[in-house]
Amino acid sequence: MMNKVHARGRRGRRPGRPETRAQVLDVARRRFLAEGYQVVTMRSIAAEAGVDAALVSYFFGSKRGLFGAVLALTANPPELLRAALPGDPASLPERVLGALLGAWDDPRQSGPLRVLVTAAVQDPELARLLTDAFEHEMVDRVADHIGGPHARYRAGAFVAQLAGLVFTRYVLRLEPLASMTADEITRHLAPGLRAALHGPRPVPQLVRA
Repeated sequence: MMNKVHARGRRGRRPGRPETRAQVLDVARRRFLAEGYQVVTMRSIAAEAGVDAALVSYFFGSKRGLFGAVLALTANPPELLRAALPGDPASLPERVLGALLGAWDDPRQSGPLRVLVTAAVQDPELARLLTDAFEHEMVDRVADHIGGPHARYRAGAFVAQLAGLVFTRYVLRLEPLASMTADEITRHLAPGLRAALHGPRPVPQLVRA
């Protein structure tokens, strides 16, 4: 009887051993690159890795967390944005800039992010994966948060400004952005981000004489 119990216990999905995490990451990395971010689900990754979906959630928290782990990010941009969204809508640009600058200005976190951006420029498949992920986890998330007419367009303009900041300050090292302090960056860019969230103002119609 005991042997039968042990035999049954060895069947089915793998338990949560430490090496299981690496197996899940291997499956997720291959699936994300092959199929894109939106299509792949936590449940399908768990099934292919031979583990319970709850175990994948235990290891990585969410699909965003799994994506960040696949890319070896110590600071995951979608997670940073998600954490900055709650609060006073009027100060949303300041919160998001604080989270972004805090991660990118930290040498311990900026290395993997810089490698990721540089690799995406050179690797079309990685670029496609990032586009898919960031579109759904950043643009769509901001749009859902702000709501209202043309929310997705306004969210896209908001995220585009953040992406421009990352590229000019941390990749191109364009001055004076590269040497400005976080407070100076926030003071100069927060108004533009706030304007993006509100959308363009109507253009006054000229009255012809």
